Amino acid sequence: MLLIPAGMITFVLSLVIGHFLAEPLNVLVKKTQAVRSGIDVSIAPDGRLHEADELALTINLLVEKTRSQQIDLALKEHRQSAFVSDVAHELRTPLTAIRGNAEMLLDPDMPPELHDKFCSIIVVETERLSRLTNDLLALQRIEDDDTPFELSRVNLNALAHSVLDALEPILRDREANTRIVGEAPDVLGNPDRLKQAVTNLVENASRFISPGGHIVIELFGLRGNSILAVKDDGPGFGDVDPKLLFDRFYRTDASRSRGTGGTGLGLAIVKSIAEAHDGTVEAINLPDGGACFIVAIPSIPSNTA
Repeated sequence: MLLIPAGMITFVLSLVIGHFLAEPLNVLVKKTQAVRSGIDVSIAPDGRLHEADELALTINLLVEKTRSQQIDLALKEHRQSAFVSDVAHELRTPLTAIRGNAEMLLDPDMPPELHDKFCSIIVVETERLSRLTNDLLALQRIEDDDTPFELSRVNLNALAHSVLDALEPILRDREANTRIVGEAPDVLGNPDRLKQAVTNLVENASRFISPGGHIVIELFGLRGNSILAVKDDGPGFGDVDPKLLFDRFYRTDASRSRGTGGTGLGLAIVKSIAEAHDGTVEAINLPDGGACFIVAIPSIPSNTA
């Protein structure tokens, strides 16, 4: 007879213990189902059961990671959509000019001087399309290529001199006075891409200086970084947020940039190259006028052969 009460007590206790163990898991199931339905629910440990708390932490980390990935994916899709829209807009302008001038050339009674004028416009716009295409391909290779590029020791002073030598015809045509001052520690980088970045900065500066203006490439070391600064005495970029200058197709003055042959991608390429070398690039307005673009790349330690 004593076994019956003992069995009843054991049965009741097992129900209570089972409920105590199952309740936190039931709460987790409901919260997980709510999150799956898109409801913003916090899955936090409640302290009632250690194993349930551990499971809640794991699920919470998984949910946070999923949300972060969803946000990153949405931002990436937005950037890609904006990029396609920007490219379409940039291509439309030269293509419209080419088509319009080509149609004018169909007039059999056109005077020779106008014929030459329209042909020149077509050539200029075709060259602009070519530069835009090359810049787009360069930017895509830098940003989308996961293959590590070849690295070697790079002397920035020698690199800067090679850039000025290559741009000498353009700089002479624009009557630019250039010089290189200072020295910076060598860096570990890809010479071709670093040369492209410095070329873009110098060529960008040459577009906005007056005839007889000055471009200075300054080199120095600072806090473990090799600094290359390209300064000019042009008008600067005004009150524009400096970070915007490195966005694709951003221009402080779109009409002026098109008139000087800019594609709006040069500074975006510089930023991508700097970041690919674990470096940074920033822009400032100089106190006496002009702009300064500063590239910082980790230096090779002095004790490294």
